[in-house]
Amino acid sequence: MIRYTCDLCKRELDPESDLRYVVKIEVFAAFDPPSGIDEEGDRDHLQEIQEMLERLENADDSQIGEEVYQQVRLDLCPECRRQFLKLLLSRREAARATYGFSKN
Repeated sequence: MIRYTCDLCKRELDPESDLRYVVKIEVFAAFDPPSGIDEEGDRDHLQEIQEMLERLENADDSQIGEEVYQQVRLDLCPECRRQFLKLLLSRREAARATYGFSKN
């Protein structure tokens, strides 16, 4: 039988009687074309690839992985789920108010 534990409070969760929530967070680098360059017209794709490879040669492998992509998975009990969402949403609203972020 698989055993689950809340990743925040460490309480053991019984899959037969306890409600368990899974939180998945995925953070990845967005590679947008530089402004002012036509999507396909004026781009030298081979040159872009060469420049990317040169940057990657000089970087640490573990640093590249975390700089480009990270994934987190949490199992939460109902109480920790409530606290997690409350904290996340309150910080999001505070960031919007402080920095003027859009609602997307």
